[in-house]
Amino acid sequence: MDEEEIPVVDTQSLTIKIANSGQQKLTATSSPYNSPSLISPPSSAFVSALQSPYISPRATLVTNPTQENQETLVASLTSVVHPSPPVSYCGSQSDDVPSTSYTPPPERYDFSDDPTDTKLKIVTCVPVSGPETDPRISFSFPVPRISFAKGSVSPASNAKLRSCDVYIGFHGQNPNLVRFCKWLKSELELQGIACFIADRAKYADNQSHEIADRVICSVTFGVIVVTGCSFFNHLSLEEIRFFAQKKNLIPLFFNTDANDIASLSNRNGDTKKCKEALDVILKCHEFRLETDESNWRSCVSKAAGILRAKLGRKSVVEKCTEGFEELPFPRNKSFVGREKEIIEIETTLFGCGDSFEQESAVPSVKGGTPGQSEGLADDESEADVGRGKYINLELGKNKETNKEAWVERNSLKRSKYKKSRSGKDKNLSMSVVCINGLAGVGKTDLALEFAYRYSQRYKMVLWVGGEARYFRQNILNLSLNLGLDVSADAEKERGRIRSFDEQESEAFKRVKREMFRDMPYLLIIDNLETEKEWWEGKDLHDLIPTNTGGTHVIITTQLNRVMNFDPLQLQPLTTPDAMILIRGRRKKEYPAGEVEFLHKFDEKLGRSSFGLWVVGSLLSELAILPSALFEAVNQVPVEETTSCSNLSIPHQQFCRTNPFLMKTLIFCTTLLQQSSDSRDSVASRMLQVGAWFAPAPISVNLLAAAAKKIPVNTNRFKKWTKCMKVALCFYSGHCLTSQAWKSEEESALLLVKLGLARKANRQTGCWIQFHPITQIFAKRKDGLVAAKANVQGARKLGNPVTDSDHLWACAFLVFGFKSEPPVVQLKAMDMVFFIRKTALPLAISAFTTFSRCNSALELLKVCTNVLEEAEKSFVSQIQDWCHGSLCWKKKLQSNQRVDEYVWQEVTLLKATLLETRAKLLLRGGHFDSGEDLCRTCISIRTVMLGHNHAQTLAAQQTLAKLVRMRSKI
Repeated sequence: MDEEEIPVVDTQSLTIKIANSGQQKLTATSSPYNSPSLISPPSSAFVSALQSPYISPRATLVTNPTQENQETLVASLTSVVHPSPPVSYCGSQSDDVPSTSYTPPPERYDFSDDPTDTKLKIVTCVPVSGPETDPRISFSFPVPRISFAKGSVSPASNAKLRSCDVYIGFHGQNPNLVRFCKWLKSELELQGIACFIADRAKYADNQSHEIADRVICSVTFGVIVVTGCSFFNHLSLEEIRFFAQKKNLIPLFFNTDANDIASLSNRNGDTKKCKEALDVILKCHEFRLETDESNWRSCVSKAAGILRAKLGRKSVVEKCTEGFEELPFPRNKSFVGREKEIIEIETTLFGCGDSFEQESAVPSVKGGTPGQSEGLADDESEADVGRGKYINLELGKNKETNKEAWVERNSLKRSKYKKSRSGKDKNLSMSVVCINGLAGVGKTDLALEFAYRYSQRYKMVLWVGGEARYFRQNILNLSLNLGLDVSADAEKERGRIRSFDEQESEAFKRVKREMFRDMPYLLIIDNLETEKEWWEGKDLHDLIPTNTGGTHVIITTQLNRVMNFDPLQLQPLTTPDAMILIRGRRKKEYPAGEVEFLHKFDEKLGRSSFGLWVVGSLLSELAILPSALFEAVNQVPVEETTSCSNLSIPHQQFCRTNPFLMKTLIFCTTLLQQSSDSRDSVASRMLQVGAWFAPAPISVNLLAAAAKKIPVNTNRFKKWTKCMKVALCFYSGHCLTSQAWKSEEESALLLVKLGLARKANRQTGCWIQFHPITQIFAKRKDGLVAAKANVQGARKLGNPVTDSDHLWACAFLVFGFKSEPPVVQLKAMDMVFFIRKTALPLAISAFTTFSRCNSALELLKVCTNVLEEAEKSFVSQIQDWCHGSLCWKKKLQSNQRVDEYVWQEVTLLKATLLETRAKLLLRGGHFDSGEDLCRTCISIRTVMLGHNHAQTLAAQQTLAKLVRMRSKI
């Protein structure tokens, strides 16, 4: 390119104030801070943003400049000019524009009133009057933006220049505003759009301002989050006017609208600039966005879609989360009460945002920690930002702060000095809430209702079952919702092979990193049983970090204390709310005499929300009077409520302390057995097998398959049932017991209608989940038959991915784990089928999909040991036959042939397990152990199948790989 084609930059417009010397026009080559980040290299192919006619430096010296200082200032404004490509909506580009990850070190300056002090003086970001304190104008609006080059450069050079695509500007101390802006930034970055977010009014050093100025001049679009405070801050007005002039402004109204802004702008002293900015915003009909607390998620998604389309980016492939719903259950339409608790949770998590703004309107004194925004501040400064501490040296001249205080005082909606349970101000929001209460008091319902009410404030709601055995797997299951790959390392010939502990730790940390960052998630851990992880004994602190980022955590538990958090003690419902709940879905009004029986139910059930809901469901479905239902429930024998042979000691204690609740559930069980087409209905058998499944949603198909394995037996409550049936038929207009349920789904929904289970949200099929108290009750008697049916049903239809919790529950029943003995005893052939169809696929899926390496190998080892015990029993039988008489040999000869077939299947399956374990050990670098297992497998297959059999040859290939990898160590 010829030199005459390069436009000449007018350096006359660049001025720096020097105290006591007037204005001097200078040309310089280095930054006054001697910062490498602010110096353009001599080979850069662009004009530095510091030379832009739209940015003037902020440094103000307080003494007469020495020759050395003048040389430094001269050097700060000199650089070599090279061609720069024209970019739409961008102006000049700069290679020294910082990326979003750049964080200049926070500096503290000593301030002095001595006019001879040569230290830099930090100018306040608020405009005040006076010749020496005139506000710095970052952008020169009357001068149109021009391109400094007419030629073109390579795509690689152009990509290098474009460090940021979008600038997100905001102003205010409301923590919810900061939370929303960080969410918007994270979402845009997820879409591949580089962002820079800043509240420039918090900047207390020149370097931060200069970095932000260059980013503003270089970005393609500017998203300005408009609040009531924005029009009282000259920097926000400056951003709006600048991006509007470039025609790349996207205004986003946060908890306000154009009418509110118009009324507030009239109170600003600089009415002309306010009206100009307001007119600009009101003309942005195409891109203008509005959000309040009810549509944060929708607004963020819409903003990302607009910017992605305007930037010409291809739509990012959404993470694969099909088939996984955010919330496990539909919203409870009959939810009553708990408004006080919901407000307390909201205040704890979100704080009193308006209180923040009001307190922050009063600037802190000199020496306070300077607040900085995302992209220029580290994580440790976030707490200071939330408290609104920033340096302001012009306290006596701060006029705009008073105007902002007027806005914030008028927006105050909650009390300013409420105290939390821990004694801290409630406007200082926390990120973890622990809800404590007795079983059945309504902890899950409260968490579910909060999630539905405030789901728009989160990117996603993540629901995790907190039961000890399944907690680790439930955490890893979140990878499916989040679209993360937590699979184990594949086989590799080269490179370092990570240990199993490292692979498991990395998978866990990957989920943890995704959950606890600026992207806001709501993590609900329901029914946490213990703080110690069941498999490895790890503490809950390993999951929930001190800084949870934008994520909020709600824990429901019966534990008195979790992680030193002060729990929210959930008390039973008040009497008016209890009366609403016990009336059921139909909310039927009863005469005074019948209302008295409702109060009796409330008293006998101990105001348990679960018990009240079951009674209300019975009243609604049976159309029976409360007095008749109370009489029928009272007919249940007392001894039936105290029989708890199959329960643990804590569960036995629960049943004994809640006898009337047990009577009510026995009444429901007997009611289910009164189907017109069979003595034991499908719903009753579903209830029995459901007790032995994991506390997670169950597919109706899986539940029905297990229920069909339970044999039909006689009714244990025969005499009492006759009395109950007469009473029900006499009082009921349409008796539930007379209905014939035609399908398995209807049988499962009957359990939901009676309040014993919940319907679960799944995209395919019908899923339900039993209440924990229902599962405790159903295990009381005849548990072994139902447990065996559970195992058989899971073997038939269980899916290792969607039903992993239930398959693990079956494995616990068959093998037992740790100190727990097996519950179900299977015959040899049944054991072969179970291992082949259930245990082996479950272990492989847990290893490969979720990196549960040690758990999977432990399961395979247990399976191998069980098969070896079966082999020993066969050998023992053969030895007995060999030492017996000839007549005994002849009698047992037919059975002996059958045993030989089963023996062969057991041995071949053992070889398969050995080979599988060897392959998995190879991925963790355990070559010696894998080699021993693989040699044993080859020996078995050589004897059973032959040298040239395909399975034998496959095992030999695995052995060769193990030997080759071991030799490389």
